[in-house]
Amino acid sequence: MAMITDPDDFFTKGCGRCDRFATPDCSTRPWIEGLNALRRICLDMGLEETVKWAHPCYRRAGRNIALLAAFRGDFRLTFLNASLLADREGVLEPQGPNSQTPGMIRFTTVDQVGELEPVIRAYLQQLMDHAEAGTKPPKTEREIDVPEELTDALDADPELAEAFHALTPGRQKSYLFALNQAKQSATRVARIEKFRDKILAGKGALER
Repeated sequence: MAMITDPDDFFTKGCGRCDRFATPDCSTRPWIEGLNALRRICLDMGLEETVKWAHPCYRRAGRNIALLAAFRGDFRLTFLNASLLADREGVLEPQGPNSQTPGMIRFTTVDQVGELEPVIRAYLQQLMDHAEAGTKPPKTEREIDVPEELTDALDADPELAEAFHALTPGRQKSYLFALNQAKQSATRVARIEKFRDKILAGKGALER
């Protein structure tokens, strides 16, 4: 099944990653009012709307700022480059047990979006200011650089993150090597999408 490339499709049909796409059972359906409210906030802040990893992504100054996602039990606003955020309100959660930095607001009711709107706007503005200033997130010491596109993809896709972190170190490195060989960000994003099924299957980049 082809994943979406038009953000409007997410709000009317879903992400296109499963066979519930464009059906009443899609995970976006129970949360559509809240998702539309988050979309309104992001667009009102002047962010550019696009699609990354089959989800609406909001950008400023060439940098990914935030991403929307919906699941059966909740819907989420994920802040990218979250290590730059000052979580003064203590609302951020990690994506999963292996996440290094809390960077997600999880919503279990639609009303929570309105209640947290001032906080959402303040956190978006923080990241927008960093994007415009060219501020880079602090680097953690690793043997091989982890491309920003992979970090964003893992933050946006808990299933992918869990599978990637379950790989052996050698298999993880095979993906890092393959991604770091690409000079263009768009090429790295395309490779991540291509590698997704292999990662979920527990395979390395060069395995069949």
